[in-house]
Amino acid sequence: MENRDQRIDAVIEAAAPFAQPVLMHLRELVHAVCPQVEEKIKWGMPFFDYKGPMCHMAAFKAHCAFGFWKSALMTGFVEVLQAGQKDSMGDLGKIKSLDDLPPDDVLMAMIAEACRLNEEGIKLPSKEKAARRDEPMDQDLLAALQLSDAAMLTFEKFSPSHRREYNLWIREAKTEATKQKRIATAIEWMSEGKSRDWKYMKKKS
Repeated sequence: MENRDQRIDAVIEAAAPFAQPVLMHLRELVHAVCPQVEEKIKWGMPFFDYKGPMCHMAAFKAHCAFGFWKSALMTGFVEVLQAGQKDSMGDLGKIKSLDDLPPDDVLMAMIAEACRLNEEGIKLPSKEKAARRDEPMDQDLLAALQLSDAAMLTFEKFSPSHRREYNLWIREAKTEATKQKRIATAIEWMSEGKSRDWKYMKKKS
């Protein structure tokens, strides 16, 4: 029997009317492709896990977001994923209606690929110590940002160097506990419009 989490029912019911059919449709597609999927709530966002995080969705005031945990490895869908990368809001861009979603057969193929990656235990590339200009966003940080309009607005206004400072700080965490603590702090600071080194800047002024 499908694993349905009542907390996700609550998230969908609380979403704006435009978002409800989008979230319900995405949820049904995930279960249709991967009946063994487990529903969870992480950072207040619906997640779909199968042998690890697989994909996630979220609803905001004016749009929805849907992302794949290992999108960087889904090379067969580069055009679809790149076309959706708008304002760092998930892998499919800002979804305002069912019409903004790729065709069902494409979406199901993408979900199947995400399922396969976890089934075969294929991992994301190891984190690099140095943050390059084109280094992808840490997925945990991105997921947390998508839950805070204020933090996301600040992040989008940051210069590339300020973005990298936060991204590198999260990636360099030695333990998962440290990483989650840093993410929580980062979201708090960015919600207040602060850069990573705001304490030092205050001392110099």
